[in-house]
Amino acid sequence: MAEVTGEPRTGFAGWLERQGIVRSLAWGYLALLLFMVGDGIELGFLGPYLESRGFGAAGVATLISVYGVVVAVAAWLAGALAEAWGPRRVMLIGFTVWVAFEIVFLGFGVVAGNYEVMLLSYGVRGIGYPFFAYGFLVWVTMDTPKAVIGRAVGWYWFASTAGLGVLSSYFAGAVIPLVGELATMWLSLVFVAAGGVIVLFLVRTRRHEAEAGAWANLRQVARGLTVVRTHPKVGLGGVVRIINTLCFYAFPVFLASHMVNEVGFSLPQWQTIWGTMLFANIIGNVLAGYLGDRIGPVNVVAWFGGLGCVITVLGMYYLPEWLGPNFPVAMIAAILLGLAMAAYVPLSAIVPLLAPTQKAAAVAILNLGAGLSNATGPLLARAFLGPFGVGGMMWLLAGLYAVGIALTFGLRAPELESADADETPDVEGSSGRDEVATS
Repeated sequence: MAEVTGEPRTGFAGWLERQGIVRSLAWGYLALLLFMVGDGIELGFLGPYLESRGFGAAGVATLISVYGVVVAVAAWLAGALAEAWGPRRVMLIGFTVWVAFEIVFLGFGVVAGNYEVMLLSYGVRGIGYPFFAYGFLVWVTMDTPKAVIGRAVGWYWFASTAGLGVLSSYFAGAVIPLVGELATMWLSLVFVAAGGVIVLFLVRTRRHEAEAGAWANLRQVARGLTVVRTHPKVGLGGVVRIINTLCFYAFPVFLASHMVNEVGFSLPQWQTIWGTMLFANIIGNVLAGYLGDRIGPVNVVAWFGGLGCVITVLGMYYLPEWLGPNFPVAMIAAILLGLAMAAYVPLSAIVPLLAPTQKAAAVAILNLGAGLSNATGPLLARAFLGPFGVGGMMWLLAGLYAVGIALTFGLRAPELESADADETPDVEGSSGRDEVATS
C-alpha cells in the first residue's frame, strides 16, 4: 500500500486524490470502464443469438461454461502475475488476448458457423477480461495511500460494474435494433480497444515492472496460492468474497421465472427491477468505500454487507409473496439488495493489508473468490432448487450470508486496527510513481 510523501496537491488533481484516485492511475479508471462496456455488450443476448443461428442449447451452455472456468482461473492468475510481471504488463496482455480472440471468435467462429473454433477462441478470450480488470485492481491496491484505499476500491468497482452491468446493456439495447446482434458484437472491439490504448499511452509507471528471470517469476506466481498458508486470513477473505455475489449469480437461474410466472410481474417490470438493483449497486460501490474509510472496513462488510444481504435476500422473496406484484415495493427491496452487495467492496482494502508483503498474491485470492462465486451461485441453485423450492433457496442463501458475517469478523487484524486508528494524512501530495513509496 502506498504511503504519501511530497507537497499537497491542489486543484482538480488534489480533489481526485482526496477521493482515492491517485494521479498516476486516474486514466486507468476510465480505461477500465470502457473495457468493461466492451466485454459486457454480449452478455444479455449471446446465448439466444447463437441458438437463433442454429447452435444447440447444450452447445451454447458448454461454450459459456468453458468461458466461466477460464475466467475463474485467470482471475487468480491476474493477481499472481501482476506481482511477478507488474500490473501494467498483465493488463496489456489481457487487452491483446481479448482483441485477438474476439476477432477469431466472431470472424472464424460465429460467421463461419464453426463451433470448434468458437469454443476454443471464446474460452481463450476468457483470459482477457480478468487480466485487464483484476490487474488494474492490483495496481490500485499497490499505489493508493492507505488512508483512502477504501474510496479507491469503491471507485474501481463503480467503473467495473457500471461498464459491465449497466452501460453495456443500455448500449446493446439501443444499437441492436439498428444494426443487429453480430454488428453490435463487432462494435464491442471499439470500447475494448479504447480502454487498451488509454492504458498503453496514459497510465504509465515502471516501478512495478519485474526484472526477475523466468524461474523467479514462476515462484512468484506460486505465491498466489501459498499466501493462504502463510496468511490464513487471506483465505478467509477469499471465502467471504465467494459469499458476496452468490445471490447475484444464483438468482438468474430461478428468481426471474418465479417473479414472472408465480408472483405475476411482467417481464419488462422484472427487467426494470433487476436493472435498478444493478444501478443501486454501482452507487453503493462508491458509498461503501467512503464508509469503510470512516467506520472501518470490517464493520461495513459485516453489518451493511452480511446482515444487509441476510435481510434483503429474504425481503426479495417474502415481500412479493405477501404483497403480490407490488412494483414499488419490489423496487425498494432490489435497491436495498444492490446496496448491501456493494457493502462488500472494502474487502478489496482489507485483504491486501492482511499480507502486507504479498499484496498482489492476496488480491489474487480475492479474484479467485470472485470467479468461484460466479460458478458456485448457479451450482447451488441447480443442486437445491428441486428439494428446497424457491423459498428454501432464499433461506439457504441468507444462511450463507449469515455465516459470512462471522467469517468477516475473523478478518480483524492489527494491520487493520492501526489503519483505522491512524490520523488521516493529507493525501493531496500523492502524485503517482515519483511521489509515493510502497510499504
